[in-house]
Amino acid sequence: MNVQRSSGAPTSNEYPESLQSTLELISGKWKGILIYHLISGTKRFNEIRRLCPDITQRMLTLQLRDMERAGLVHRKVYPQAPRKVEYSLTDCGRGLETALLNIKSWGETYRHELCREYPGLPELPAPASPAAEPQIERTQISPAGS
Repeated sequence: MNVQRSSGAPTSNEYPESLQSTLELISGKWKGILIYHLISGTKRFNEIRRLCPDITQRMLTLQLRDMERAGLVHRKVYPQAPRKVEYSLTDCGRGLETALLNIKSWGETYRHELCREYPGLPELPAPASPAAEPQIERTQISPAGS
């Protein structure tokens, strides 16, 4: 795979602590997907579960709680019967929006090449229709100081 280096990338051997801590915060199979689905707005638990049919109820609960503790997700419980709980991104969680959408775009750009070079990767589904995308404004990330 031939990827060009950005002019904003570090050239020294500095250790990227902020990158490492961010990747640890959103690591795992589901957190990025859950954040992606919450980009388009507030969702109830079962709505999120329908959007992620392969996640178990227990894993969804654990991941949402973990992201709530980390300050990425807000959980709102309404005092009614039956209990109504909604999840939304906090300002901190929404701050990951552009980066996550750029990662998704990168995956769409290099999907075929990745599957050719790494045959053990799971089959990637065809890109979703534009109607299935969260309706948000996309911005480009520019190097610091630009």
